[in-house]
Amino acid sequence: MDSPRIAELTTAAVGGPAHHYVRADAEQDVVDAVAAADAEGRPVLVVGGGSNLIAADAGFAGTVVHVASRGADVVAEEPGAAVLEVQAGHPWDDLVAAAVAQGLVGIEALSGIPGTTGATPVQNVGAYGQEVAQTVELVRAWDRHEARVREFTPAELAFSYRDSVLKRTTVEGSPRFVVLAVRFRLARGAESAPVRYAELARRLGVAVGERAPLAAVRDTVLALRAGKGMVLDPADRDTYSTGSFFTNPILPADLLGDRVPADAPRFPVADAAGRLLEDRVKLSAAWLIDHAGFGKGFGLPGTRNEVLGLDGAAVAGGRASLSTKHTLALTNRGGASAEDLMLLARTVRDGVASVYGVDLVAEPVIVGTAV
Repeated sequence: MDSPRIAELTTAAVGGPAHHYVRADAEQDVVDAVAAADAEGRPVLVVGGGSNLIAADAGFAGTVVHVASRGADVVAEEPGAAVLEVQAGHPWDDLVAAAVAQGLVGIEALSGIPGTTGATPVQNVGAYGQEVAQTVELVRAWDRHEARVREFTPAELAFSYRDSVLKRTTVEGSPRFVVLAVRFRLARGAESAPVRYAELARRLGVAVGERAPLAAVRDTVLALRAGKGMVLDPADRDTYSTGSFFTNPILPADLLGDRVPADAPRFPVADAAGRLLEDRVKLSAAWLIDHAGFGKGFGLPGTRNEVLGLDGAAVAGGRASLSTKHTLALTNRGGASAEDLMLLARTVRDGVASVYGVDLVAEPVIVGTAV
């Protein structure tokens, strides 16, 4: 088949042509495609749902392996729990919906996140008080350096906030370890895991730490995400994005200084095992962006950052803007290029640094260009 533009494979809808494109519909197809590219000395870009990827307008001069493997099976039953093995290309939200329907607990607050299951352990996907590090039991991956399949335990994955050894060994979208399948251990029950996120707890009418019906948690999370333009909708330009573009910065508690106001939201930081890190503080990237003068929709005609004296439309001609619903998402308003999104990202990053002295870090994989 003709090679698609990378824009056709990503939710931000930017990116130039793929020099060589391979759709991998099964685990062995993934291995074969990556191994063949490596044997021929071609660069490799692995794409799943494309919800966390921005590729340059020049495209990718190598092999784009589109992981499209499907399947989610219960491989072990335990007292009060089940172990599921899920193929890397299986749509993540399909898995969450099935888990909720089957009374499997632990990923319900991750409803509505676009992309594929294989991507979730790479950046330790999380939202609304849950992250996959809490339920991942094993990751099977192709090790390109050793040309063999390897299995990783949670300890070997070294999960941290939006990070793992899988991500740390990926360079511009080209991973050393290509995820083939993920195993999750999920409890059985009619109620959710304890609700840890205050906004979600309020909407559910429970206290933080209490449980709620599984289906109610999923429905409420989907509604919250939709209200922020974080559930894919072809008719809504606010959803043409990579979701949250910047991670919430984590800083040493004693280095916050006076530039971050005392009323700025601060959140506790825990490691992958749930232990609180008393010497770390997590700040809200959305709050920092907004209070640095970048309001919702900044970048559209008529918008302006009064704090820094910046005209919004001058950044990228109105083709790229912050979401009109949520300041953390950088959106393609129609016809935006990858460079348009990068111009907007640099403007926001530099603006927050100038106002608050905090460096924001991009969350998506960025290939062939840079913030």
